[in-house]
Amino acid sequence: MTPHRGRLALLLAQMAYGMLAMALCLPSMPSWVATFGVSTAQVQLTFAAYVAAFGVMQLLYGPLSDRHGRRPVLLGGLVLAAVGSVLAALATGIEALTLARGLQGAGTAAGVVVGRALVQDLYQGNDRTRIMAWVGMAMGVTPPLATLLGGQLHDRLGWASNFWLSAALALGLLVAVWWGLPGGKQAAAQPVHGATHAAATGLWRGYWQLARLPVYVWHVAMLGFIYATLYAFLSGAPVVLAQHGVGASQVGWFVLCMTASYIAGSFLTGRWIHRVSGRELMVRGQWLTLAGAVLMLGLALFEVPVHWSMTVPLLLVGLGHGLLVPPTLAGTVGQIPALAGSAAAVAGLMQQVMGAAGSYSVGAFDPVSVALLAALMLGFSLLALASQWGLHRAQSRARAGG
Repeated sequence: MTPHRGRLALLLAQMAYGMLAMALCLPSMPSWVATFGVSTAQVQLTFAAYVAAFGVMQLLYGPLSDRHGRRPVLLGGLVLAAVGSVLAALATGIEALTLARGLQGAGTAAGVVVGRALVQDLYQGNDRTRIMAWVGMAMGVTPPLATLLGGQLHDRLGWASNFWLSAALALGLLVAVWWGLPGGKQAAAQPVHGATHAAATGLWRGYWQLARLPVYVWHVAMLGFIYATLYAFLSGAPVVLAQHGVGASQVGWFVLCMTASYIAGSFLTGRWIHRVSGRELMVRGQWLTLAGAVLMLGLALFEVPVHWSMTVPLLLVGLGHGLLVPPTLAGTVGQIPALAGSAAAVAGLMQQVMGAAGSYSVGAFDPVSVALLAALMLGFSLLALASQWGLHRAQSRARAGG
């Protein structure tokens, strides 16, 4: 493997680890109600704690990586992730498990925000969107594979085995980062163009500069609502499927329907980006997503069996997200190259906070039906469409003013 490909593989692994740690225990979550003697809403809080910490900590990691380099931030985050995973495996109550999941999410956040910043450091123009499409494929394949693996481990070794695996992977990635990334200022193959003066003069000045860019703000808003849709599905699907007799080891096959088409959409993005604008890809992706959510709601209302109402529409949603996410991610880090880490941090925060809102919105209802899950996904998708409209207006004003 060439150094370039090896570094790309390490970058993808770091970014995918956060999704893997999030999804490994999804098949175990329904069993925690009986294991800990708690409600479904309390169990959903463990997921929300991970997602919220995963987002909030990126506000710290982004500027730190701009000022002190990517490598030390990654190393520190992986240590936190390993500790959180071990504490989760040893938890004897839902409160301890929730806190441990929060610590785990706080650690894995480093890989995502630094990974996105490294894409900005190392790639330019359409190549950046192409690499984000590779990121999308890696992030897309991770949840179903992690869910399948987590279900098998749950049935054979118990729910704690998923957290022991997360801890082992964190330690393996820590070694890989120590040896695979240089220790310089940016830990990148080449220096960042424009230097990081704004980030170096104060933690919040760069954030204020980004907040004043409407194009950036609308990119971030759209990304947040896309992930609210995704996380509502990821947290709600195990609950809905359990009500229809689907066991922990089978949940991953349903998740695979959405994520396999997400990978296909990301692949198409990588192939089309040199011929079709990012804006056109986002429009196509948005309408596919809405069509899938509407179809899912319609099938559920007509009481079509869950095996159809939870699979066929999700193929459309996943394909739409595969077209939406790569250009949206590229738009979040490409506005001010010198603030790539800070820009990735804010985008990651919105992504995960809205993801936490999406997952907790599922726990607010009992019981959770296919129709309810579809309605929540449709609502978040409509908000993403509204954000995309705002983005297009902001881009038109920017071009007219330029």
